[in-house]
Amino acid sequence: MHQEDMNLSKVLVEDRKTGQEGIFDGQGKTVATIQEYWQWAYSSLLGNTERGNFAEYLVAVALGIADNTRIEWDKYDLKSPSGITVEVKSSGYLQTWSQKKLSKPIFSIRPTMAWDYETNQYEETSKRQAEVYVFCIHNYKRKDEGLNPLDLNQWEFYVLPTKVLDETMPTQKTINLDRVKSLGAINASYGELRDVIEHCLDERPTL
Repeated sequence: MHQEDMNLSKVLVEDRKTGQEGIFDGQGKTVATIQEYWQWAYSSLLGNTERGNFAEYLVAVALGIADNTRIEWDKYDLKSPSGITVEVKSSGYLQTWSQKKLSKPIFSIRPTMAWDYETNQYEETSKRQAEVYVFCIHNYKRKDEGLNPLDLNQWEFYVLPTKVLDETMPTQKTINLDRVKSLGAINASYGELRDVIEHCLDERPTL
């Protein structure tokens, strides 16, 4: 087979699954469903990896753009309806393992060399790719029956224009929650999140 016939340059975007699709063995028998796989792989929303994906989804829902599928390796996480590019970072006080004390919320703000998934090429300069950062903190501090990351009352959201990070800490790789607040990040409720993201780049004192 010629390489051009393999069509390797094609960008693959999978259809959005319903959860009812079957997983088949070699004889056409359904051994499980995609929903059962999701339940097995993604039910824990408190682990660092899946909490990050869940926070990104929450912001996508707030922006009204969660009807597509997530692009894992894009240069930024989301794009708002008005075209503002958004990087979503998450942290929390609790871990799934046994803890002697609460974790200190830390977020990555590392500048990167953007990778274009359509061309499979990296940009030549390192920078922060999105225009706005949304820092999502699961603000619950007890491992009791009230712990529920699906309850948005347990979350806080802080919105900060990237230019603030670039001006104050251009090469810094991480930032803690206190520093996020001290830089003037806007503490938005979930219901306010879309409007705050859409307007946080405006030079208006009301924000």
